[in-house]
Amino acid sequence: MNQEKRDYCLNCIHKPCQLNGCPIKNRIPEFIKETDEEKAYEIVTSTSLLGAVCGRICPFSDQCEGVCTRGRIGEPVDIGGIEAEICDNAIKKGFKISKNINPELQSKSVAIIGGGPSGLECAGFLAREGVKVTIYEKHSELGGILTHGIPEFRLKKEITTQTINQILDLGIEVKYNQALGENLNIEELQNQYDAIYLAIGANEPNITLKGNNIYSANELLEYRDFPDFKDKKVIVNGGGNVAMDAARTIKHLGGDVTIVYRRSESEMPASKEEIEETKADKVKMEYLTNIMEYEKNIVKCIKTELVEVENSKRKVPKNIPNSEFELLADYIVLATGSLPNIKAIEDFEKNEKGYIKVNEKYQTSLEKVFAGGDIIGTNSTVAFAVSDGLKVSKEIKEFLLK
Repeated sequence: MNQEKRDYCLNCIHKPCQLNGCPIKNRIPEFIKETDEEKAYEIVTSTSLLGAVCGRICPFSDQCEGVCTRGRIGEPVDIGGIEAEICDNAIKKGFKISKNINPELQSKSVAIIGGGPSGLECAGFLAREGVKVTIYEKHSELGGILTHGIPEFRLKKEITTQTINQILDLGIEVKYNQALGENLNIEELQNQYDAIYLAIGANEPNITLKGNNIYSANELLEYRDFPDFKDKKVIVNGGGNVAMDAARTIKHLGGDVTIVYRRSESEMPASKEEIEETKADKVKMEYLTNIMEYEKNIVKCIKTELVEVENSKRKVPKNIPNSEFELLADYIVLATGSLPNIKAIEDFEKNEKGYIKVNEKYQTSLEKVFAGGDIIGTNSTVAFAVSDGLKVSKEIKEFLLK
């Protein structure tokens, strides 16, 4: 990294990027200012083991860079780029994630169910202290949304693989093709391990529209089993990052894509970076629009307006009478949210939204079982999933040392 990049960071006393912007509380000014590459990598991995990934796909303008002091009068510090560069250099030069073995933890064993960002982070932080960690993964490769969700043009598979291998090198065992509720039994795991972390995500499709040629964005991105979208009109319904990823993927496959969203652009939950990249890919946007029906390639829509509703944090879309119109579409792809796998979590107590209920220590209603990430309703970004993985690793460690 050149010195100019380091000097551009003001190393603020109050560290808004770290304390206010980063869900993981990464020690951002420290790793930027550190000139020793190996020490810089140690600083990054003191809080996050997925820096090479987060440095590329985090919604920076909504998080660290969005509160950067430099950004008030100009461009913010390129925090993501610097983090990714430090981790890339570490891999090239053979730096390893440091261990800090705790003799009291070496006899303990923990099962991690789910090999996505949250599970990997928790597994790594436990393994580096000597815990015997086994990850149970439903697919034939690890990564969760990193491997089975985010498109290759946003995150190269090579980066994900290298990052995961760095974590596995801590001595973690992996058992593939193991799915809770199918061939994996929670009671058997409770008898076998000292603690369990459930980090399976919540990726079941939320199908809100009926008809032929309707697909779930989550399933398309997870399994990569796409219809022939070339030269077809495709509507993607939704305004989050999944909607943007699906729309851009389909556009890259040759589809004529329009995103239909019931609120305005400023209300889109997708990151600003993703929205701009989607526009750059020439994906069309139809804002303030609700889809009512879909039949025989005709999409019946209605315009909406945003109204204030008591006890709601954001304005709610309301259909405008007599504003109906039609769009043509060969396919509709729904990106209107996802749900937990009911079969996988049937043994757990749920919260009011249907996610697994946990206490302040991330403990579930089942003995020795912790949960975090999307499956408890956490903000569904990689950074928040990683943050939960880090927090849960500390809670499990405390639990094991009792």
